[in-house]
Amino acid sequence: QVRLVESGGALVQAGGSLRLSCAASGNILTINAMGWYRQTPGKQRELVAAFTNGGSTNYPDSVKGRFTISRDNAKNTVFLQMNNLKPEDTGVYYCYAEILGLGTPGFRDCWGQGTQVTVSS
Repeated sequence: QVRLVESGGALVQAGGSLRLSCAASGNILTINAMGWYRQTPGKQRELVAAFTNGGSTNYPDSVKGRFTISRDNAKNTVFLQMNNLKPEDTGVYYCYAEILGLGTPGFRDCWGQGTQVTVSS
């Protein structure tokens, strides 16, 4: 069974920084896309940063220049460095990965349990 576990969420003042981590564990053969989404009450889950299958990065305009995604393939871990945080960045941040597990017929979309980020003004 494959699991994604996020960490690093916290309460921070506007202008501050946080670094989120997400580690994938279990019987993993390979991981394709990995990324971070966030969800706020009343809104759909939205992409904040991702590695595509080709290895390029993708950010929405709302976080470009402030958020940076990185990954450690050897440790099946993805990070999200968030700088100059704003109150509108508040939400639950979810890690996402396309994972091929041992004994599975194909890649499966996997999600973490989420970590809360709160930015105070």
